[in-house]
Amino acid sequence: MKITQKVKKILDNYESDCPGTKTNLARILMHGRLGGSGKVVILPVDQGFEHGPDRSFAPNPDAFDPHYHYQLAVDAGLNAYAAPLGPLEAGADTFAGAIPTILKLNSANSLSTNKDQAVTASVKDALRIGCAAIGLDQYEMMEEIRALAEEAKSVGLAVVVWSYPRGGKLDKAGETAMDVCAYAAHMAALLGAHIIKVKPPTNVLWQPEAKAAYEKANIDISTLAARIKHVMQATFNGRRIVVFSGGEAKDLEGLFTDRSSAATPSSARATRRSTCSTRSSASIRARCKATSIYGLLGVVG
Repeated sequence: MKITQKVKKILDNYESDCPGTKTNLARILMHGRLGGSGKVVILPVDQGFEHGPDRSFAPNPDAFDPHYHYQLAVDAGLNAYAAPLGPLEAGADTFAGAIPTILKLNSANSLSTNKDQAVTASVKDALRIGCAAIGLDQYEMMEEIRALAEEAKSVGLAVVVWSYPRGGKLDKAGETAMDVCAYAAHMAALLGAHIIKVKPPTNVLWQPEAKAAYEKANIDISTLAARIKHVMQATFNGRRIVVFSGGEAKDLEGLFTDRSSAATPSSARATRRSTCSTRSSASIRARCKATSIYGLLGVVG
């Protein structure tokens, strides 16, 4: 695998990491149809814990089989596939070496009255099944994330953090507000994440103190492109990889229309796409349309 100059430049931003971690980041960045470009598409199928099997997979019964998601990620030429322990174990041998995988270590479920996350897998599990990275939801688990990230880095794994602010005083508008999304991305960077996943921010400024700071500094949040650029700025001025959630399931037209509004100059570009758009194959597009899965695309520098 010959590392492109674009990927080499991204890896240079991770100055404290060991060769093993950088190699695993390179596995993700160099894989798939976008390999070497600095753009990353990851297929996360982690909603089974939170939403249950029927809400997640009943629209397309083939999706009850974990091999289906592995194959979808491979056929679409994606950079990586992220899932909890069980689904990754179910296809670990069949798809060994076919695509980089990310083991999601914590999850919540909608049957519980406790909004906290449970740790459902380990760094040792990730090593055992050949993952390139671990993944964690931030929520209020900062101490656990720090400890698990330290362990992962010590054995050469990369760390992906889903940084979705929820609960407390936050309302729905606050969860995707510009200042809150930038804050969440920054916290994930402070915790040492290599790859940070956030929701695309709206033009809402939720915290009064933050609103005053934005207005005083004249930060442009008028377009999605400008807001994406600011989130990248909040992650050490673009020194960390950021991916943006694909959001709620939509039909194909809704996906393409929504994502096209995020295009910006290549120096700070971030466009969200569904996994359907990575290949023109009609069969892949139909499979994406029929399945309730969320696709991500992050663009670095």
